[in-house]
Parts: sequence; structure tokens; C-alpha cells
Amino acid sequence: MKRSEINAILREGDEFFKSSMWHLPEWAYWSLDEWKQYSHQCSAVFAHSLGWDITDFGSGDYLKRGLFLFTLRNGVNGQPGKLYAEKIMIVREEQETPFHYHKLKQEDIINRSGGNLLFKLCHTSDGTAMDEERPVEILIDDRSRTVQPGETLRLKPGQSICLEPGVYHRFYGETGAGTVLVGEVSLVNDDAADNYFYEPLGRFPEIEEDEEPLYLLSSDYSRFLGV
Repeated sequence: MKRSEINAILREGDEFFKSSMWHLPEWAYWSLDEWKQYSHQCSAVFAHSLGWDITDFGSGDYLKRGLFLFTLRNGVNGQPGKLYAEKIMIVREEQETPFHYHKLKQEDIINRSGGNLLFKLCHTSDGTAMDEERPVEILIDDRSRTVQPGETLRLKPGQSICLEPGVYHRFYGETGAGTVLVGEVSLVNDDAADNYFYEPLGRFPEIEEDEEPLYLLSSDYSRFLGV
């Protein structure tokens, strides 16, 4: 992805957050000079990969297959401290987050506001294949429900789904219903070691630096700050 494209996505996404009355930590808007000035205070931000996160999953087409995230809090698996994580995300109409599952993370995904969020679910049978026969037991708003593999689920604003480890899930915004503000509350999030995609995909984009970063992404910290 080009940095100019990422900057445009950040501007539009931030306006959507603000229009939804969702506010971010002040460091979300720091300049590079401010990051350098205060980086000694931000070891937890760096260690837990907090902050902006834009991905097109290596598709080259962010609007078709992509996701906008901001990680607000997180821990590290196997270490003392926080055992939980929280994200806020933006999902556009027909913008897909492709099938993936987690071995460790259990998560609640919440439709905070906006349009409808559509899901498809399937168990994994051997760590890679999809079990297209076994029904999936889930909780929607803490009410139990049984769904068939590949069945489309609709989460309206205010609704949530609890996903256990080992369940493939794919989600996208419903056509004609509008952009969705999505929350995630989970066990510790580890994008590097606990994301298992059905297709081989890139989680973090390679960035072509055609202009200066508007805001640093969580994946930028090592490059620009040396942390």
C-alpha cells in the first residue's frame, strides 16, 4: 500500500470515529517529533502493539478486502499483566476480513453502531481444513445459538457474537446498510503468532513511502523510532 493511501484512510476513519462519538488516546495523534520526545513513556504501547493498524491482507484492494483497526489495550501471552485486549474497528459495506481463526484468543465482536455486520463461521478440523459438516455453537448477546457452516449471520447495532478458539470466521458490512463501527473485547491479541488464515495472506502491508506518515501505525514503531 502507498503511504498516501494509508493517510487518506486514516483521515476518513478518524472522521468516522469522531462522528460516532468514539475518542482515542492523545498519543494517537502525535507527530513523529512528539513520539521521539515521549517514547521513553510508551514502552507498553510498543510492547503491546497498540495504535493504528491498516491492512489490505495483501490483496492490493483495501475497499474489497481490508480492515481499519485501532488497538486500545493489550497484553502479552505468557507474561504477567493484562490478560485482555480491546480494539475498535471500521468495516465498510462489502469490505471483507477473510476466513481466519485463533488457537488461543477468545473474543467478543460487537457491532457498536452504523450498519449491519455479516458473519460466516466454520469449525477447523485439523488446523487448516474447514469442517463443513459440524454445526457451530455460539453466543449472540450471551444467548446460545446453533448455526450451520457457511450460514450468514447478521449483527445489528448493539449486538455481539462470542467466538471461541478454533472457529473460522469471516465478516463484512452488509450492502446498503452503511459503514459499521465494530468493537472487539478478547483475551490477549497476538497478530504475529495467533492468526491462522484459510488462504495464505499478508497481515501487515508493505508500504511504499510516497509521502510522510500522517500518524504512525503500530507496525511503524520499529522503523521510525527504533523500538
